[in-house]
Amino acid sequence: MYSFKNDYSEGAHPRIINALVESNLEQTPGYGEDSYTEKAVEILKQKIKRDDVDIHLFVGGTQTNLTAISAFLRPHEAAIAANTGHILVHETGAIEATGHKVISIDVSDGKLRPEDIKPALDAHTDEHMVKPKLVYISNSTEIGSIYTKNELEQLSKFCKENKLFLYMDGARLGSALCSEENDMELSDLGRLVDAFYIGGTKNGALIGEAMVICHDSLKEDFRFHIKQKGALLAKGRLLGIQFLELFRDDLYFDLARHANKMADLLKNEISRAGYKFLINSPSNQIFPILPDRLIEKLEENYSFYIWEKVDPDNSAIRLVTSWATKEENVLAFIKELKSVIDSEQ
Repeated sequence: MYSFKNDYSEGAHPRIINALVESNLEQTPGYGEDSYTEKAVEILKQKIKRDDVDIHLFVGGTQTNLTAISAFLRPHEAAIAANTGHILVHETGAIEATGHKVISIDVSDGKLRPEDIKPALDAHTDEHMVKPKLVYISNSTEIGSIYTKNELEQLSKFCKENKLFLYMDGARLGSALCSEENDMELSDLGRLVDAFYIGGTKNGALIGEAMVICHDSLKEDFRFHIKQKGALLAKGRLLGIQFLELFRDDLYFDLARHANKMADLLKNEISRAGYKFLINSPSNQIFPILPDRLIEKLEENYSFYIWEKVDPDNSAIRLVTSWATKEENVLAFIKELKSVIDSEQ
């Protein structure tokens, strides 16, 4: 049974494992004050092309989101998210548990635009309602779409004009930035969003996300918030070592490019077989629409998520490739797909 369920089924890239083993018996300061973390932070600042950002390393995405959003918002303030947004759908109410409402916006492609957000601002008019203050976006989105530079520039401009913080979930940021349809660089995020994180867990790290705070007003006392939320890792060097390995050269981007390449191979062959997709997703998540009987056959040897029912006879499934996905496994899936199709003709 081979899994296309997610991009974190495997452990970590061998270089990271080796670096962790080689440093295993070293004694270093804790809580992210070690030399590895300091070097990793410095390299990330160089990549972002801003020396004035604050960078904090976390273990996972939900932990990062709930710590950041609850720190950035006052008690009566709320976040705005797409109806597919991770903080709305797949984080067990973590944001709400900190006392902040998440306002849902219906969109078809997972992306928020100014015209999507404005009605929510117009609807929340006074102190009898929560006050929208933060716009939450993901890149790539939860359904594999990505933001263009122009889209992000327009969103950034709108947020500034309306005194909203713009926050980007970057769990799959590597895949977004390495997509063939992408026209942004990591440094663009440093000027267009108020805070974002760089996802490591889903791009070759054992664990780890790097939170980047760009807006000065959001930086104060942030480590207090990290500690209070149980996110200040005593053995912080374990995170620093991983981000140092990922970013001291182009490993982070090489791994993301590989994941995208494997997804493109799947997408192209499924398309050639005559099947359509739920959405254009130029990243490492694809959503082909297949007959239910074909899905049942594929499930005998492959695991993946059935995303949604499209009609009585067809469903969209989610296939996710990773930094570790082997081309032979992709080709084997395609071969079986074609074999099942041929057997039914």
